[in-house]
Amino acid sequence: MTLQPVRMVAANSWFGRLDFRTKLCLMMVTGILALMWDSPILMMVLVLSLAVAAIGAGVRWRVIRTLGLTALPLTVMLIGVHGLWNVAQVRSLTDRAQLLALVSLPADWWLIGGLTFTLEGAVYGFAVSMKSLALMLIVPLVVFTTETSQMVVALVRIGVPYKIAFVFSATLRFFPLLLSEIQSITEAQRLRGLDLTSMGPLKRVSIYGQMAVPLILGALLKSQQMEISLQSRAFSGNRDRTYLHVSSLNTRDILVIVLLSLGLIGSVIGYRRLGIGSFAWILFE
Repeated sequence: MTLQPVRMVAANSWFGRLDFRTKLCLMMVTGILALMWDSPILMMVLVLSLAVAAIGAGVRWRVIRTLGLTALPLTVMLIGVHGLWNVAQVRSLTDRAQLLALVSLPADWWLIGGLTFTLEGAVYGFAVSMKSLALMLIVPLVVFTTETSQMVVALVRIGVPYKIAFVFSATLRFFPLLLSEIQSITEAQRLRGLDLTSMGPLKRVSIYGQMAVPLILGALLKSQQMEISLQSRAFSGNRDRTYLHVSSLNTRDILVIVLLSLGLIGSVIGYRRLGIGSFAWILFE
């Protein structure tokens, strides 16, 4: 398997031209909605909206697919756990004394014997997994569509200390270097006759574990070189330094922030007064 380096999306889309502070506002609103809503319907709408927005902004479909496949085992586990064990909470959310049983497990089964797999618990587990997926999708939508230098300037503008902003940007810059290092180590192993594709999963994990040693040593060497480079340039971390890029909120950014704020306020009011976004909304009313 060939590892592709992580590349930032060119800021030629409407979303990519937004200021990073506007994107942080979107990230905050998405996080609040994901934590507040329990409705599987609205969580599915939120996840699909983020996926469509990411693809429209230029994020590769392969990234979205990878996130979905990564969240799939978690989704299955949450559906199973909530469907079998989360009975009291789901009853309180649906105001039902009896949940709809889909499968009753034999009593002689180890650990899960005698339990009942309920429809409402499975749906609640699915809604919880959608919360996690929404929080995962917002990251590439915001990070991949913004240049690292723009992130630093925007973070300093909102009051984040420059040293913390620089550490954040340096971490993002390290990911492509680490992926490139993994690619080099893998190709070196192949030149020595090591065919990872013909190995079983356990053996492959063992080989990847052995690759971690040169990877960590290479990362430490690069961090040392960065430290020497910063010291030679008299890095002080002063936020009053000059910046090559300018971070400014234009009319488009202000309009998006206002719409996001109004949408969040409306969602909170609808959730508190009308129950829109609650678990029982539409499905189990």
